[in-house]
Amino acid sequence: MKSILGCTALALAVVFTAVPADAKGCIKGAVAGAVAGHYAHHHALLGAAMGCVVGHHLAKQHEKYEQEHAQGPNQEPNQNPAH
Repeated sequence: MKSILGCTALALAVVFTAVPADAKGCIKGAVAGAVAGHYAHHHALLGAAMGCVVGHHLAKQHEKYEQEHAQGPNQEPNQNPAH
């Protein structure tokens, strides 16, 4: 009984302190990780969690790359041409 109450209290604490997350890349990574984890000795949940982390990391790298190359080849990043 104490463990049920403890788990419930922990779950409520996590829910009420959670902040909105930017999930770019997480869904694709989680699906791929879950499939890979399922075939690797039935660790689908662990694979989904790790896939989400890796997918989010790769999405941020891709976004950074796109921002750097959208400025043009002659401009330095963080350069203000107006001044």
